[in-house]
Amino acid sequence: MTLRVLIVDDEPLARQAIRVLLAKDAEIEIAGECSGIDAVDAIRREKPDILFLDVQMPEVGGFDVLDRAGADAVPVVVFVTAFDQYALRAFEMHALDYLLKPFDDRRFAETLRRAKEQRRRGAIDERLTQLLASREQGPYLRRFLVKVREKVLLIRAEDVDWIEAADYYASLHVGGKSHLLRETMADLEKQLDPDRFVRVHRSAIVNVDRVREIHPMFRGDCTLVLQDGTHLRLSRGRREAFEKIVSLRA
Repeated sequence: MTLRVLIVDDEPLARQAIRVLLAKDAEIEIAGECSGIDAVDAIRREKPDILFLDVQMPEVGGFDVLDRAGADAVPVVVFVTAFDQYALRAFEMHALDYLLKPFDDRRFAETLRRAKEQRRRGAIDERLTQLLASREQGPYLRRFLVKVREKVLLIRAEDVDWIEAADYYASLHVGGKSHLLRETMADLEKQLDPDRFVRVHRSAIVNVDRVREIHPMFRGDCTLVLQDGTHLRLSRGRREAFEKIVSLRA
């Protein structure tokens, strides 16, 4: 039985690495590859047996792909991620398989073996449906995993002063230090506790417990002064939501 595989990742080199490893298996036919923005159409067109799906993609993330395509659109999904702390916790909770970048040939072969066995059993995996449902109901992100050289730092969410947009990354500002995280601001905003963290403008999310002063400015904008002296702009359109959260925490 030949199994059709679709590869979804925004990084061409990452797709190539998976494609090369899949080519070693005579039972696999590569149905195609694409980025996140084209994934839903590709899934519906190719109807793959197995989907290798990157979680962190800047335009349309892996979870967004599944939300749009439907949890039953692909029989078997193998998630691919690079230190996405929310994803790892969710996958382990629901016993779903994933590949943590960078992965080696042995780990890939074992993951592919399990995916093939699961597909041959024939049933749609209900754990995927449970995973997508848990994203709406589950707990908020409590810790960040940040890879630094040969180690991984565990940073408590409550210790983060503010978060700054940095292209397709985010910079966590913690006690005078900054740590780069491969997450979009939109994804972080969904994962963080909205009673503690608020988006004050397009490029910044702030821990409201770190705000020391609020200075009104021209045309409804404000300047926030954090406990460490950092100045951030609070846009007029986000002022009401910010003040509501501050009053509730007070």
